[in-house]
Amino acid sequence: MALNQFIINDLNPASPETLVEELQTVFKQLTYSHVPVLKEQVYLGCLSETDVYCFEPQQVVSEVLYAIEGFFVRDSSVWLDILEAFAQNNSNIMPVLDAENNYLGYYQLIDIISLFNRTPFFSEPGGIVVIEKGHNDFSFSQISQIVESNNAKLLGAFISKTENDLSQITLKIGNVGLSAILREFRRYGYTIISGHEDDTFLRTLKERSAYLDTYLNL
Repeated sequence: MALNQFIINDLNPASPETLVEELQTVFKQLTYSHVPVLKEQVYLGCLSETDVYCFEPQQVVSEVLYAIEGFFVRDSSVWLDILEAFAQNNSNIMPVLDAENNYLGYYQLIDIISLFNRTPFFSEPGGIVVIEKGHNDFSFSQISQIVESNNAKLLGAFISKTENDLSQITLKIGNVGLSAILREFRRYGYTIISGHEDDTFLRTLKERSAYLDTYLNL
């Protein structure tokens, strides 16, 4: 899916000459966590709402550039990388630059999260399995081989928890019942944390995603 359709340009970036008072007004009117700052069309970074309210209203942005945060993504970035950037920077907007570092606009977190619901992990029927093994003792190639050797289809997999040298991996498996696959994972030394034939776990994820969408729209 082309993500360019989600780039937004309805927020005027600040400049070094912008008064802090103006940014404080912007944050009062909008629910954004950050505002981008450009100098002569060159992206400098973002100022956060938290920092802006700590400055004097009559200061100009050039006086507080030490607080700027330089995060961004490229217009060629895939949505999982964009979602990771949101999480790492605790932001709900993400500036977008092209290959020549031109500022194109920004993504909203709610738009990127909504893409989750369009993936086969959510949309295709199947069961959810959570397995656990040592960090250095599992591989996604082995997991895929175990699933596919039982004539099933692996629709998605991700590391959902790491603790005490153990990793938990959440799998979405389609096409077949899980009993034989769970037995095979145990034979290969995996601990079965949970296995859901009826998509209960998946429905819970969808409900939480829908709740988050509603919260972000407030």
